[in-house]
Amino acid sequence: MLKKFVIEREIPKVGSLDHNHLRGVALNSNAALDKMDNKVQWIQSFITGDKTYCVYMAEDSEAVRKHAQIAGIPANVVNEVETTIDASTARA
Repeated sequence: MLKKFVIEREIPKVGSLDHNHLRGVALNSNAALDKMDNKVQWIQSFITGDKTYCVYMAEDSEAVRKHAQIAGIPANVVNEVETTIDASTARA
């Protein structure tokens, strides 16, 4: 069973990269995912000035780190998601 992870990547000035550069990063990440035998799935990423916050599904944190190594991108902090909440949580 795959678990959800949030990955913090420190990448200086990532927020100023243009679409073509980000597309290249995504293609590289997808190529690394293809080598992982469905042990890792990329859900989405949020890009800020100098960091990206990525949501992945994976068997374990080591699989996330292996993907980062293959893709040549940092995985500075890898946290397993314990639970999620949103505005509807307050209504229960």
